[in-house]
Amino acid sequence: MPAPLIDITNLSKEYTMGSKSLEVLKGLSLCVNQGDFLAIMGPSGSGKSTLLNILGCLDRLTAGTYLLNGVDVSHATDDKLSVIRSTVFGFVFQNFNLIHNLNVYDNVSMPFLYTKSSKNDIHSKTLNAIKDVGLAKRIHHNPQELSGGEMQRVAIARALVNRPKIIIADEPTGNLDSVTGSAIMKLIRELNHKGTTLILVTHDKNIASWSKNIQILKDGKFI
Repeated sequence: MPAPLIDITNLSKEYTMGSKSLEVLKGLSLCVNQGDFLAIMGPSGSGKSTLLNILGCLDRLTAGTYLLNGVDVSHATDDKLSVIRSTVFGFVFQNFNLIHNLNVYDNVSMPFLYTKSSKNDIHSKTLNAIKDVGLAKRIHHNPQELSGGEMQRVAIARALVNRPKIIIADEPTGNLDSVTGSAIMKLIRELNHKGTTLILVTHDKNIASWSKNIQILKDGKFI
């Protein structure tokens, strides 16, 4: 049986503020297998985004172990983590994080700044990602010319363009109305059906219900 794609054991995260320390995550253990669709729920301040940042190698744990595809990344160098972020993960955020003076094509192709891909490969993958999210006719539009749902589709295309094993989404429908949010979740579920592993943070039970597995975080612990 293959090893879990993500395997964390007794993970803790502590922040130091002057002479005081704040433990945000308290001894979490979690396994995520290839093809899983995991939703992490919890109230504000429960540690959801902190956990997501650690899982996506955007932040470091304080204690415990983190095995990614069987490799311990708990103490990996910054350079190693940078490579992991650009090759293993795709990120989708609530506020889209698009560059407003770049068009759809240039926003989606941004992850290739950190790779040595050929121009032809970049062009082909960028066009395919844009087509996959249904924005082929908006390719030369800037973000301010798009609806909220279209901007989130651009963000998903950008996350997809390097064909990552894992997509991490932090409140991806938080700034969208319910109809547009449902359309985005259908797109996310389609990606999962095609084999992409998905980890989603949300406070919305309706959004979490699209997933295969729900973990609830409260006061830094799973309940």
